[in-house]
Amino acid sequence: MKIAGHTLGTPDQTVPEALRLFRRAGLDAAEVIYQDDYRSGLPVRDAAAAAEAARVADGEGVPIVGLTPYTTAINATDERVRSDAVDELRSAIDTAQAIGANRVRVYSGAWQPDQQDHAAHWSQLVHSFEDLAGPAADAGVVLCAENHFGTMTQTARDTAALVRAVGSPAVRVLYDQANLTFTHDEDVDAAFAVQGDLIGHVHVKDLVFKDPDAPFVASETARVHAEERAVTSRVVGDGSLAWSRILRRLLEVGYDDVLSLEYEYRWHPQDLDDPETGFRRGADHLRNLLLQLELHGADQGAGVRS
Repeated sequence: MKIAGHTLGTPDQTVPEALRLFRRAGLDAAEVIYQDDYRSGLPVRDAAAAAEAARVADGEGVPIVGLTPYTTAINATDERVRSDAVDELRSAIDTAQAIGANRVRVYSGAWQPDQQDHAAHWSQLVHSFEDLAGPAADAGVVLCAENHFGTMTQTARDTAALVRAVGSPAVRVLYDQANLTFTHDEDVDAAFAVQGDLIGHVHVKDLVFKDPDAPFVASETARVHAEERAVTSRVVGDGSLAWSRILRRLLEVGYDDVLSLEYEYRWHPQDLDDPETGFRRGADHLRNLLLQLELHGADQGAGVRS
């Protein structure tokens, strides 16, 4: 598998600087935020910035494999608002194609549990993904609907339902077990039971609970504010998530692609090592786990008891 750095973890670096940091940390690829007014993101519809990032990525040997927009209005019942959001995601697809990225993270609209008229918003969400699936397929890009709080696909079950409703190979699940864990939704086995055959991208991060019994609360989609958090972020390998088990399950369903280290330094720097150290440590941990799984599989194949 390829291990990518995510520019969520490099808020103080420009995109070219982040790509150089990823190379120094020994990463294989990059996932880059697609958002205006973020230092470590590509501005929306800025072809020159995208071209420069692609040039640096090529020079550093760290290809940009994915873009992460923050567009949320694709489930809006106001058709003009929905259409504008779809157009922004079309520009993300175009930018991904231009820089050689083959996946785009997509928020499944904005949604809070106390909102009304779920069916109407869900219909608009499916409609938006259907509008985008054709252009994505033509560009060689997969749209990855994330298991993410504050959207209509917080749970693995709802994410799988969306992907199946759209029914296009250009729309797949972005599996994020950390998100499912701190929202008290599916555990590893339950997540794979409902969406394991649909995974097109994976976000990797780690955490520990401050209070495992506290109900999940988040007032916005992009992040959980400090006063709402019941968890503390950790470098991958220092937290409570069973990454060896998760990687084994990924291999079992045939996923052998990108693992994107979604290092949450933009939101929670107080919890984490400096980005270069944290990315390197996280990548080393993942590689060690993958090597152990490979050796275990070789032993089993040779008939050696493990």
